[in-house]
Amino acid sequence: MTSRAVLVIDDEESIRHSLKGALSDEGFKVHEAGSGKEGLELVRSERPDVVLLDIWMPEMDGIEVLRLMKSEWPDQAVVMMSGHGNIETAVRATKLGAFDFIEKPLSLERLLVILQNLSGVQDLARENQALRKQVQKNRLLVGESLVMKQIQEVIRRVARTTGSVLITGENGTGKELVAQSIHAFSPRFNRPFVEVNCAAIPEELIESELFGHERGAFTGATTLRRGKFDLAHGGTLFLDEIGDMSLKTQAKILRILQEQKFERVGGTQTISVDVRVVAATNKDLKAAIQQGQFREDLFYRLNVIPFNVPPLRDRREDIAILAKYFMKEFSAAHGRTIRSLTSEALRVLEAYPWPGNVRELRNLVERLVILTLDSEEGLPVSAAHLLTNLHDDSFSLKMEEAGIFGGNISSREAVITDVKNLRDARQVFEKELILKTLKEQDWNISKAAQVLGIERSHLHRKIKSYGIDS
Repeated sequence: MTSRAVLVIDDEESIRHSLKGALSDEGFKVHEAGSGKEGLELVRSERPDVVLLDIWMPEMDGIEVLRLMKSEWPDQAVVMMSGHGNIETAVRATKLGAFDFIEKPLSLERLLVILQNLSGVQDLARENQALRKQVQKNRLLVGESLVMKQIQEVIRRVARTTGSVLITGENGTGKELVAQSIHAFSPRFNRPFVEVNCAAIPEELIESELFGHERGAFTGATTLRRGKFDLAHGGTLFLDEIGDMSLKTQAKILRILQEQKFERVGGTQTISVDVRVVAATNKDLKAAIQQGQFREDLFYRLNVIPFNVPPLRDRREDIAILAKYFMKEFSAAHGRTIRSLTSEALRVLEAYPWPGNVRELRNLVERLVILTLDSEEGLPVSAAHLLTNLHDDSFSLKMEEAGIFGGNISSREAVITDVKNLRDARQVFEKELILKTLKEQDWNISKAAQVLGIERSHLHRKIKSYGIDS
């Protein structure tokens, strides 16, 4: 927050100077304006993160300044100040787009809480703007299989509604991306998308995280804190791994879904919110209901629009598309030349069971890109590269049986029994693979090097080191 800029617009010089001193001590960069006209000019030239705007000023009052400011810069954050505040004025300012309203004499502690909350909202807005662009660029979820096309179409249809959504599926299938896509294509796209991982928050902190707390509500609660429901007002709240939430918290979530109201921890004021809830889980919630671990009424309240994201093994026609997409993404991110995949490599990818689903495939491709040697840049990724990085010996044996590398299990096992350590075993395997590839390419070293994904000079050195008669 140290680099955030604040513009104070107030006709009283003493208040401007007082705020400048106090906020500068807190790390803010402070600009001053003694009139509404001067303030509008500074907004145009400086574009501050937040404007502190006095209501009662001569010539042009704060309400008029706010109206003009919002007409030209709709996203400009404004906090109104007044020594003669009343509910009617506060409501009017809020309708015109003011973030908050603070009465004079100003409480520095109250002002800092407002600025802290505003900072969180602005960060979320920036993240969501980037998210919308990224999701739309990605066409929701990458894939051309029938099931993915159906999911993409349903996302577009339900995004326009306000119904609660329950997304189910194994870990790594893309449940979070479905939630982000629903938000990005909804009328709420320019409002916050707030994510809560229910499994990652300790039970004793979950209520404070979701609903916020008042100052002094418990030991360590030194300031008022807005919760996730409060921060998501007008937007979408994504409750990930909701099946791990306690029954006590489930009851409070149910009440909010029904009434769109809640109280902060340690508070008595009822706060109304407009939030669309999207929940996700990898658990069987119907079984959890039978076991008394999940509320049946909450399940039906969440399950207005159900989504099931299939595992990657059930849409194998998307694997090659995803692999190529991730290869392009990570090559750009890490400054690498995009590598293609050999036909054998694609056979390996499509045959692998992917217990970690799309997340596992994504991690594998990123690992391959990062570990690419300079001499391998631009060369195809071979089946050997993939199997080495998958670290699944039983799957490698299945690939050998399928003819990816030729030979048979018994002969390979016989060779392995003659070696004493992993380094020797790796060399034995590498020599066998080089010999096999050379034979397949009629001892054409250039073609063999291309299939193996290494430079011709590199292959020459290995042929020499292994004593292969070429």
